[in-house]
Amino acid sequence: MSQATESDVREDGVIESVSGPVVTAVDLDAKMNDVVYVGEEGLMGEVIEIEGNLTTIQVYEETSGISPGQPVEGTGAPLSVDLGPGMLDSIYDGVQRPLPVLEEEMNSAFLDRGVDAPGIDLERTWEFEPTVEEGDEVGPTDIVGTVPETESIDHKVMVPPDYEGGEVVTVESGSYTVEDTVVELDSGEEVTMHQEWPVRQQRPTEEKETPTKPLISGQRVLDGLFPIAKGGTAAIPGPFGSGKTVTQHQLAKWADADIVIYVGCGERGNEMTEVIDDFPELEDPKTGHPLMSRTCLIANTSNMPVAARESCVYTGITIAEYFRDMGYDVALMADSTSRWAEAMREISARLEEMPGEEGYPAYLAARLAQFYERAGYFRNVNGTEGSVSVIGAVSPPGGDFSEPVTQNTLRIVKCFWALDADLAESRHFPSINWNDSYSLYRDQLDPWFEDEVAGDWAEQRQWAIDTLDEEAELQEIVQLVGEDALPEDQQLTLEVARYLREAWLQQNAFHDVDTYCEPAKTYQMLGAIKTFNDEATEALDAGVPVEEIKDIDAAPRLNRINVQEDYEEYVDELESEISDQLRALY
Repeated sequence: MSQATESDVREDGVIESVSGPVVTAVDLDAKMNDVVYVGEEGLMGEVIEIEGNLTTIQVYEETSGISPGQPVEGTGAPLSVDLGPGMLDSIYDGVQRPLPVLEEEMNSAFLDRGVDAPGIDLERTWEFEPTVEEGDEVGPTDIVGTVPETESIDHKVMVPPDYEGGEVVTVESGSYTVEDTVVELDSGEEVTMHQEWPVRQQRPTEEKETPTKPLISGQRVLDGLFPIAKGGTAAIPGPFGSGKTVTQHQLAKWADADIVIYVGCGERGNEMTEVIDDFPELEDPKTGHPLMSRTCLIANTSNMPVAARESCVYTGITIAEYFRDMGYDVALMADSTSRWAEAMREISARLEEMPGEEGYPAYLAARLAQFYERAGYFRNVNGTEGSVSVIGAVSPPGGDFSEPVTQNTLRIVKCFWALDADLAESRHFPSINWNDSYSLYRDQLDPWFEDEVAGDWAEQRQWAIDTLDEEAELQEIVQLVGEDALPEDQQLTLEVARYLREAWLQQNAFHDVDTYCEPAKTYQMLGAIKTFNDEATEALDAGVPVEEIKDIDAAPRLNRINVQEDYEEYVDELESEISDQLRALY
């Protein structure tokens, strides 16, 4: 959260009433969304309603002890984030206060109210290397230099979007703090490494383009059946314990994005503690450096003030847009948007607004759309191309997908990864239900898969989908009359579908090899199962009983492809064995 100087802060209001995190003040000279400091302790809040002389403020901290008559100080500026080197490998709360810095200051993991600190270290020096020379013309968001922010990422210093630009007058490499001037323009503007940007305002771009490259996740069920594009949007709804958080952790670890922004919005404290403890220990598979060197964590747990939860997703998406402007592909994980919506519902109720469905505010759908629409594959103002992919977990009460947050999210996102409690209970992970899930990106991503992986990628995937669909229909009959009552060709379909489920769609997140599966391996595993299907069908047509086909020694080895590092040789041998053993039966 950007800091207001003493000259910016002025006492010009008095508290009239307090209702939880919602405070009303009179005689306050402020605009909508301005940041204010409330009470004797200076608790940070945001103006959310103005009616005559009465101003309503949502406070981002616990308001116990605040009483009418205490002062309110305005800053005249909206809620903004500090942007600059130092954001990666950081852990923030919902309004970008750096938690490790505050913990050190307080000498405690429990923070006092009213404590604050800049989002980035204003005193640390960085090695600035210019990419422009004196006399060059630069405009808004143009890159003027680079800073090695972490082992993995070069931070690109840009002209702020709200500058006019002009001709470079002075520029020099060297060590600077984020507030030192690194470039002077003939317009009189001075460029530093530090920017501020209002979190509720989208950063400008040149054009939003149709995404055509997949965000490779390394998860077979996603890459194989329900791919997401770089710059795409996805929702992961599921009941308690179905694996939403683990799925997002996997995506954060393995997705081929340059930068990962992980927003823990209202999740349990022990889950966020696990993320905060695990991520610094994880190695980035691409670079060998710590994964945190390209990650920014925003932790707003369920016991933190509800108002800060409402702003944390905006903080995350604004940081993501900043890195997108540098030309990076950014993946933002929001876990979970249901907690965000519940925070909106609580604030709305305290404002006595007219409730919509299930008590959520009438503007729930609009807020969700505003958030997800900030995702996309963009041509930036400075000529670079970058993307923000948003993957939001949804926690419908009781796993009821008909509730308002899930339904309104479904209208916006193009990927729906439906988690299933029954699959989770049967230890099938990821527990993504292949019958309920979908991806609307398939057609636009198929050319990439066909060029980079295999020409018949779409054809193989469609065969898998058809087989799984047929199995779902047959299972209804099996439950009535048993599998033995089915014709032999349908019994074979059930056997092939079982291998699709157990060997291909299941994946062990805790196995060193199986935790990540590249698209080529995903394709070859599916190809091996299809080879078994094709050879078995021929054997069946030749009169071989289905029980003999099921009993061949090679078939169970399909379940072990996932743990093979040298899978290509293993698959070639296995396909040959399957073919030889089945043909020997007729």
